[in-house]
Amino acid sequence: AVFAGVIVSALVFSWENAKRIRARKRLKDDGTKVYEIWGPLFFGSISVFNDKFDIKNDPEKVEIDFVESRISDHSALEAIFNVVEKYEAEGKQIKLKHLSQDCKILLYKANPKFREVIVEDIDDPRYHLAANPEKFTKGLSDYNL
Repeated sequence: AVFAGVIVSALVFSWENAKRIRARKRLKDDGTKVYEIWGPLFFGSISVFNDKFDIKNDPEKVEIDFVESRISDHSALEAIFNVVEKYEAEGKQIKLKHLSQDCKILLYKANPKFREVIVEDIDDPRYHLAANPEKFTKGLSDYNL
């Protein structure tokens, strides 16, 4: 009974946190659409995160700003990777802002093109996704996540 209670509590926690991820959308003067992500991005919020984007109808330039978000696990990194792939498949330019150093390292290892996608900024957040991201010697897709 205790084990079942723990599982139910974990599922309720995941579901509630998934509903907390939000995206405020705005247009910059140059026509770039900015998605400001709010809330934790983790395995339980990925489908809600993916639903925030209008890839086909967005303008040619898109920016995703994670300043009010925290990337919590590798499935969240995979979700970011997939969103970038979808925008690029539509021929759109996408930029990612305010990712932690761990996130950047892991995305750079997943694909060198992220050096052009990620905007390096002095006010990037400082939190850890992995105890030692340098130990990951290959891209995310090579780990069969």
